Amino acid sequence: MAAVVKKILCAVDLSEHSAQVAEYAALFASKLGAELYVVYVAPTLSQYTGFKVPQSDIHAFVGEIVSGAQASMNDFCAAHFQGLNVKNEVLVGYASDEILAKAKRDCVDMVIMGTHGRKGIDRILFGSVAEKVVKNSEVPVLTIHPDK
Repeated sequence: MAAVVKKILCAVDLSEHSAQVAEYAALFASKLGAELYVVYVAPTLSQYTGFKVPQSDIHAFVGEIVSGAQASMNDFCAAHFQGLNVKNEVLVGYASDEILAKAKRDCVDMVIMGTHGRKGIDRILFGSVAEKVVKNSEVPVLTIHPDK
């Protein structure tokens, strides 16, 4: 039985590399006639609530990040996905967890995302969002390595 791809999740970090990821996502979505779900995951700051920073300040700051990111996402999608069936969303949390949960919740058939290609100590310290998604995804994941 041939694979059918009707929904694609495109995860971006809104860096300069995201344009390359968007190019692949747009190509796949247009060729397959698929819906495109574009997500950006803002980091959670809940781990800082124990550092004498009022929780209300942390929530206000996260709210500002989310509203700024949503404006950036709207601009990004308008610039890179014209003429496609696109929905964009800013999520808050750990990127790999949120990407996997969104993929499952929306029953996507494929995930497209970038990888920064960290090696050595950087990879040990920061981990790899892409690696976690690839290892735990129930659907195929296309990772795009940035051009040098």
